[in-house]
This record gives sequence, structure tokens and C-alpha cells, in this order.
Amino acid sequence: MSTENEVVKLHANDNVGIALRALRAGKAVRVGEAEFIVLEDIPAGHKISLTDIQQGGGIFKYGVPIGQAVVRIQRGQWVHSHNLQTNLSGKLEYQYQPEKPLVADMGGHNLPKYFAGYVRESGEVGIRNEIWIINTVGCINKTAEKLAEMANARFTGNGIDGVFHFSHPYGCSQLGDDLHYTQKLLAGLVRHPNAAGVLVLGLGCENNRISDFAPVIGEVLDQRVKFLTVQGVQNEFTAGMEILAELAAYAKTFQRTPVPISRLKIGLKCGGSDGFSGITANPLVGNVSDLLVQQGATTLLTEVPEMFGAETILMNRAKDGETFQKVVNLINDFKDYYSRHEQVIYDNPSPGNKDGGITTLEEKSLGCIQKGGTSPVMDVLSYAEKSVQNGLNLVQAPGNDMVSVTALAAAGAHLVLFTTGRGTPMGGVVPTVKVSTNTALCEKKPHWIDLDAGRLLSGLSIETMANELYQLTVNVASGKTTAQNENNGFREIAIFKDGVTL
Repeated sequence: MSTENEVVKLHANDNVGIALRALRAGKAVRVGEAEFIVLEDIPAGHKISLTDIQQGGGIFKYGVPIGQAVVRIQRGQWVHSHNLQTNLSGKLEYQYQPEKPLVADMGGHNLPKYFAGYVRESGEVGIRNEIWIINTVGCINKTAEKLAEMANARFTGNGIDGVFHFSHPYGCSQLGDDLHYTQKLLAGLVRHPNAAGVLVLGLGCENNRISDFAPVIGEVLDQRVKFLTVQGVQNEFTAGMEILAELAAYAKTFQRTPVPISRLKIGLKCGGSDGFSGITANPLVGNVSDLLVQQGATTLLTEVPEMFGAETILMNRAKDGETFQKVVNLINDFKDYYSRHEQVIYDNPSPGNKDGGITTLEEKSLGCIQKGGTSPVMDVLSYAEKSVQNGLNLVQAPGNDMVSVTALAAAGAHLVLFTTGRGTPMGGVVPTVKVSTNTALCEKKPHWIDLDAGRLLSGLSIETMANELYQLTVNVASGKTTAQNENNGFREIAIFKDGVTL
């Protein structure tokens, strides 16, 4: 990657570069041996043509086409939505063309091989010792909120990291798969090992009443998971606090102990991407994913619609033909979901993405999947399915930040590495470590950002920064350093909805 002057060229085949800072018309820039004049103002993170491109000609970034020119483009012109359009349309046929799995040593020999976690009686490992209140239906959000407030004041500390509830609007007036998505997601949270104890709070008349929800959760330890139907007691706060006292006593029996990195499960997510996402933060997270996989850990990559246009890269990294077919089904099922609702499959990027310099879905996807590094794809998980296979897994979920982060947690992610170029204060049910793609965002919103990947544009090596992010990940997993979302108290969930509301 050449970073001479103020424009970066990512690949030898590229005919566009990325402006490292805002460029004014008339400025001379140099890329490699070529020097030319900027013909119009170009915002930071946006594309500039490095050659003359004819109408209909391919525009290359990352060494591959990201669309085609809709008009003739001169060298030095701004390349964006006004003169570049996607090449994507409709569903595709795929053939498995396996790539040789990456077995190269990723380095990191001096990095930690253990973190300090909580080993549960089930054998699962958590990185927080919390108590969660999971309500089966949105009608009792405020009841759960009040109970969490009361319990936090009484029980937090002395080995308990907090009592949390997670509001949502669902659990009633849902049918079929739509209800099942809600049940699967909530069940995944009930089983999550970051919670030492869980109170499942039901109303009593909802579709997702406890008697119907419990079988979806499956077998659980009585000491760890307890149930309360608020219509069935005179005072839900008295009854709820009695149960929470029992759960607190149980939670206090756990202490942190050294656990191999191989037991970690890390979610990979980007939100509010910009033109730097595929240059700085996403490749950085990809390097950390590879380092973790090298240690036997599990990494979880989602945002299926933001794989469109780059999906064959993931397909050809599938460990075998069966896994390849799972990736194909993952992609095509999501395209069918769009079609069922009569929506354009490739109606992406978002307005914020475009403001940040991303023009087409191919461009966005090629940057997005870099969070998965270069490791083989070991498994593909349906929505809210628990991960069981170490290594890189793909998870069915949309690109929406809150929905996909929650899906990663339900799949077992202990924490999420979340890259962003536009910035967001949101936090998931698990620690959500924010990595900025550019330094300006980190400086503007230090209370949102945990690590500034924009320093890569100032000459810091990706190996150095990968070691730093790996260490931060271990620190967060060990409870020594908390993510900004935890400092701010931002803990939220969102559930995928696909159906009518009664």
C-alpha cells in the first residue's frame, strides 16, 4: 500500500485512490511516480481517479471492480455516486473454488495466551459476573427496569459486576418464524455465560409465556436460571427481589481464574463505515481475528447483506464443500428475504456510508469482510444459533448495528470488536469495543471510542496495532479494562423481526 503525499493507492490494479485528507481543486498530488492535479474538491476518505476512465469502464479498488463509470471520468476527478454505479443485480450461481487455507504464522508469540474468566458449572466460560433480567415480552419492560435498578443498588459489588435488564418490544402479537426468532434470541441470552444468574420474567398472557419459552431455552441449572410470572404473584417487586437475592448469592460463588484464549468467542462488527474502514480498522480487526484463531479462539462475522459482492471470497475460504454450501445458502436466503418483501437486494450503502466515501455495495462489502481476516470459514450459524466450532464462523443477521450485535451475543460472543468511521454511542448486551477508522473521530468522540485505528495512516504498523488491540481484547475479557459502552452504561438489545404484528 502506497501512502505517498495525500492519496493512498491500495492495490497495483486500482484506478482510484483514497484521499487521506480533504483535497482542494487545483492541488498537485503524487501517487507513485505519477503527479497530477486535483480537478475538484474531494472530501477525506473519498475516491479520486488515478487515470482517465471511459463510460462503462470498470472502477477498481482493493484490486477488484467495485462498479462501473456511468460517464467518462478524468484523472483527478472525484469518483462517487454521481459517476459510479454498482455492477450487482439479482441472484448468482456459485462454484466452490477452494483457496489454500492460511497456515502462516501470524506472529504474536509474546502476546497473552490466557485471560481471567469465570468458569461456570456447565463448563462454559464468561468474562463478566453479571445478573441479567430477561423479560419474555415488552409489556413488562418497565417492571424489569425497576427490578434491575433495585437489585443494582443492593447487590452490585463484592464480585457481582452489575444487574441488567434489556428492553425490547416483542414477545406478543407475533406468529410463526417471527415469534421463533424472538424466542431463539432471548434463549441465547439466557444461556450466555457472561450472566452468572438469570431471572426470566414473564407477564402471563403473552405468546411467549414462560411455559412456551422454557423448552426453547433448554436444560439449565436451577441455581442459575429462575422464572417469575408477574401476573401470578401479588407483588412482583417483592417476589422478584427475593429471587434476585438468591441469584446474587449464587453469583458470588464464582471468581476469575486463568482460562486459555481458545475459550474466547469474539464478535466482529462494523457500523457507520466510511472510506477508511477498509483501509484501517477493518483490516486491523481482521489481523486480530487471525491472531485469535491461531490461538484456537472463535471469531464471529455477521452482516450478511454487507457480504453481497464479496461473498465468493468467503465461499472459497470454506473449510470444505459442505461449509461452502452453507455459505451459499446464507447469502441466497438473505437475498430471498429481500425479494419476499419486494425490496432491492443491493439498496446499500446507507446515507452515512456515502457521506463517508463509500459508493457501492461491492466497495462496502469488500471492506466489511476484512474484519474476518484470512482464516478459513469453519461454520455457518443460523440466527441466534450457538457457536460450537472454533475458528471463523459466519452468523446469519442483517447489517443493522443493534440487531447484529445482539445476534453475535446470542451466538456466544463474549465481547464485540466494533469498527466505526462515523461514530455511534451504542453498546450491546456484551462489552462492545469501538475502534475508530480515523483519528478525527477519536479526538471528537473519545467517550465513544476505545482504540484509534486511524494511527495506521500516520505510519504505525498494522502488526504493532494488532498486538495493541489483541491486548485490549484480553484486558476487556479479564475485566481489567472496560469498553466505553460499559463506562457509559449503554447496554441494549434489538431483535430481528420478519412478520406481521397482530
